[in-house]
Amino acid sequence: MTDYISAADAERSAEAVPLRPVSKDEFEEWKAAAPSAQRNWVSDSGFEASPGQLCAVPGSGGGVEAWLLGAADSGWLYQLAPAVGNLPAGAYVLDCDWDREQRLQASLGWGLAAYRFERYKSASRPLPSLVLDEDIDDDVRALRTAQCMVRDLVNTPTEHMGPAELTDAVVAEADRHDAATQTIVGEDLLTRNFPAIHAVGRASDRAPRLVELTWGEEDAPELVLVGKGVCFDTGGLDLKTAAGMALMKKDMGGAAHVLALATLVMHHGLPVRLRVLIPAVENAVSGNAYRPGDVIETRKGLSVEIGNTDAEGRVILSDALAYACEATPDLVIDFATLTGAARIALGADLPPLFSNRDDV
Repeated sequence: MTDYISAADAERSAEAVPLRPVSKDEFEEWKAAAPSAQRNWVSDSGFEASPGQLCAVPGSGGGVEAWLLGAADSGWLYQLAPAVGNLPAGAYVLDCDWDREQRLQASLGWGLAAYRFERYKSASRPLPSLVLDEDIDDDVRALRTAQCMVRDLVNTPTEHMGPAELTDAVVAEADRHDAATQTIVGEDLLTRNFPAIHAVGRASDRAPRLVELTWGEEDAPELVLVGKGVCFDTGGLDLKTAAGMALMKKDMGGAAHVLALATLVMHHGLPVRLRVLIPAVENAVSGNAYRPGDVIETRKGLSVEIGNTDAEGRVILSDALAYACEATPDLVIDFATLTGAARIALGADLPPLFSNRDDV
């Protein structure tokens, strides 16, 4: 993962080409103040300050003095994104009067637009780099790193991102932030009373597990993040179609999300007692697979009849959420790619939220 964002210093900022976002009104002001040669060049180039439109502004020496970028009146996260794929490689610095939050969101959008999954092949060409203002540098980097971590984890094929590898990712972040971890693997899940996680994951030759990360002062308010970690979902004996199975490496997206969120909590040193719980399994098909009609026990003591083995996410989360609530935490947040019905109801862009607390 290449950043394409860099910290500000005097030398880097001096070398960077100014990138000036302008609305249509601001463009009129720019034209009124610009030298006639620049004004004529920009006009002849057809630049109208439409959102995402770019135009190079020539300098007196024949090179590019600056770039104009058409800006919208809202949607700060997306303001700079079109520039990433269209500007020449090199360093750029924002030249605008946006406030801190607007610059933060726009700079983050640049970094996210520059994301490329590079584990198996390098980027086809170098992209432009944005020099960050000092007052937003740390926040932009932390947010981009966390969000790109989610993308990297989800994009990695299951052959390289099974339950063990997902656990390794948790342990690596724990080591980086001086957090503690414990992992319960395979048959130990039964010994430690996590029967639902074991039931879903037992068909795979990659052992199911529950990984737990803890961080922060014990007397601080307790925040528990629970993430569904189904590293691949065949549907089990209620087998998915080929089309339905094709992208099921992403079924651990909830786990990736809670891990990335946890890194932000730890990076910023929030005053909480953090726990992260990830039940990590592969919902596979074998003679040992759990079956439709099976009645399985759960950690809470309730028995569950399996109507469809492709509803495995709620089964493993029943154990993880029961465990999360045993210590009566102050807040539990669960992230999961749990049901296709959510997309049918809300579409691809709106995630559903269920809560028993209106203040949250």
